[in-house]
Amino acid sequence: MIKIVNFTKHYGQRVAVDRLNLLIEPGEIFGFVGPNGAGKTTTIRFLATLIRPTEGEGWICGYSVVREPLAARRVLGYMPDSFGAYLGMRVKDFLEFFAEIHGVPRPLRKQAISRVGDRLELGPVWNEYVTRLSRGMKQRLSLAQALIHDPPVLILDEPASGLDPKARIELKRLLLELRAAGKTILISSHILAELADWATTVGIIHKGRLLLRGPLRVVAQHLRPVRRIHIRFSSDPEKVIRIVESIPGVRWVLPQDGAVTAELEAGDSQLADLLRKLVKEDVQVFNFAEEEPSLEEIFLLATGAGGPGSAELPGLGSSTYRQADGGLTGGGEFTSTLATS
Repeated sequence: MIKIVNFTKHYGQRVAVDRLNLLIEPGEIFGFVGPNGAGKTTTIRFLATLIRPTEGEGWICGYSVVREPLAARRVLGYMPDSFGAYLGMRVKDFLEFFAEIHGVPRPLRKQAISRVGDRLELGPVWNEYVTRLSRGMKQRLSLAQALIHDPPVLILDEPASGLDPKARIELKRLLLELRAAGKTILISSHILAELADWATTVGIIHKGRLLLRGPLRVVAQHLRPVRRIHIRFSSDPEKVIRIVESIPGVRWVLPQDGAVTAELEAGDSQLADLLRKLVKEDVQVFNFAEEEPSLEEIFLLATGAGGPGSAELPGLGSSTYRQADGGLTGGGEFTSTLATS
């Protein structure tokens, strides 16, 4: 649904994005992660047909964003990171305007406007001037215009910015509903914890290079190959520590009040063996759970900002990882299977 090949964008001598390759499959919610100035918005604006590349190409549903921008816009809903100025325009006029801009046939406009108005709960501000809306309500209205022509692909730049906690929960629900309806969604955000809740896959961009992309769990395992296990119990702590330390690949064990946390190099079968051994030794286990790394930790590891213990990807930004069966892909050149439109 979304494909980018060797996208490069220069502003004078500054390289904003450098040979970025990306494939987003139908039905994905793709989380685009990176610090300010990393190249996220530049990439998004390229896909939205708002800027031309220095080099490279992109496609939305098979339409070239460089050679067929009008066709690409018809299948794309774009929510920018800033709302813009719409002086003297009321909410209902704003939606009417964008329905016309997006080519919604006149007989269907009233129904389309009503549909997005209800979905985004815009009824209470229907006759308000757009410039008088709160930041959160402007975000809802901006998302409504992206949805008004019912496009199969959505590109949302910081959609949760300015939303209160209740509105963020509603946004998550809406995104999951849209995915269930078959939409493909690219979403950028600085709110990494919430992005982890939404995204089926993530991509990390840093200094204009896509470092890696893949399902969150696969990315986490690649960057932090060890497993971190938390065990809560009501037995002798020394006995539990001894059992855990007997498992091959244990790096460290941290005792706590009625619990231990351990880091070890182990597969699922070894973790199952550890649990069986604890039960066999009459340890009363209340909880045995793997501690998943947060998206914040993954981001710091990928960008090398995680401190002395951070991991570094081999060949960062230039290696190619084959994406197969939910695997991991680097940001360098595509394999030949992805090189054609």
